[in-house]
Amino acid sequence: MAAIFDFDYLIVGGGAAGLSLAYHISQEPRLRHKRVLLLEPEAKDINDRTWSFWADEPSLFDGIVAYEWGRIAFRSPDFERVFDLKRHRYKMIRGLDFYRFVRSALANNPQFTFLQTTVGHLYDLPGAGVQATTPTGEFTARYGFDSRPPQLERRPEKHRYLLQHFVGWEVETGEDAFDPATAEFMDFRGDQHQEARFMYVMPFSKRKALVEYTLFSAELLPKQSYEEAMRAYLRDTLGVTNFRIEAEEVGAIPMTDHPFPASAGASIINLGTRAGRAKPSTGYAFKRIQAHSARLVAALASTGQPPQHLTGDQWQFHLFDTLLLDIMQRRGEHTRNIFAQLFQRNPPERIFDFLDERTSWRENFQVMNSVTPWPFLQSIWHVVRGRPGRR
Repeated sequence: MAAIFDFDYLIVGGGAAGLSLAYHISQEPRLRHKRVLLLEPEAKDINDRTWSFWADEPSLFDGIVAYEWGRIAFRSPDFERVFDLKRHRYKMIRGLDFYRFVRSALANNPQFTFLQTTVGHLYDLPGAGVQATTPTGEFTARYGFDSRPPQLERRPEKHRYLLQHFVGWEVETGEDAFDPATAEFMDFRGDQHQEARFMYVMPFSKRKALVEYTLFSAELLPKQSYEEAMRAYLRDTLGVTNFRIEAEEVGAIPMTDHPFPASAGASIINLGTRAGRAKPSTGYAFKRIQAHSARLVAALASTGQPPQHLTGDQWQFHLFDTLLLDIMQRRGEHTRNIFAQLFQRNPPERIFDFLDERTSWRENFQVMNSVTPWPFLQSIWHVVRGRPGRR
């Protein structure tokens, strides 16, 4: 006799990963009869983050893209260039727009139930199914999808642990200061302080832009340090003396080769950062979350079960990420030269495809052959011996 569950799918977390999976399910006619419960402790009624990504094909969320750019700029002391993108566009989605869009789309869909609550425990039931324990009660489902932030038991003797951390201001200037057609993808012209540090500028008009100071390193800075760097960049590099801060965003994204399991049991599938969807060497996650959601939904619709290989990740790209993380941890200031060589010797389309893990072995060789080999050879030695490198 088949088990009777409260729901077919239980989604823990209503952020990017949880809502993305829910929306993908809603767009699949073969899953129209499935009952979905989404549990999220927060109201998600503020703009708590911004997602930027490159794309060369339509997506389910193109309708809420706030801005997009057809050119990107890379800048360093020894090399800088503005690139016209061919296949790709660089896009930005505001978190609040995303939350509102998905919740509005699902609000009148009877197959979805939303409950604002926390989940204390999510565990497999004997035989099949999952159970979630909440202050509101207990709920069962055939499959559970868990997007809660992971709790890592760090092993620094074996893995590398860095952060992509940033403070960003949406500013309005008193004079024209930005090229609204060009996203400043990486501006490495500032001091590196033995780390990887760059400015990131998303212009909305000639006088409005998101300006972020971004670092790849192990430790956060005092808030004042980010702010001083941004003020100096606006003043000394862009020549802006009069500006107003309209909004601020602060974030820290884990960048690590610590393994993130794709599942936590026979019927529990991990999502988002918990499933390693933030790319270890760049921190980009939004498009990887969409690909993961599409992969899960396609298998559920065709077989009734998640795919055997839950993420579809390929081992060679995990190795490439580990090598770059090792360099960042040992000699973070070398990161600037590596990215300068990548952009000087490869078209941005190839770099984007490589970071999307869509390149062939031949293209992988072209990318790796375009950078100075010695730092990577040192990191290969550290990987072979099973211990991260140290400065």
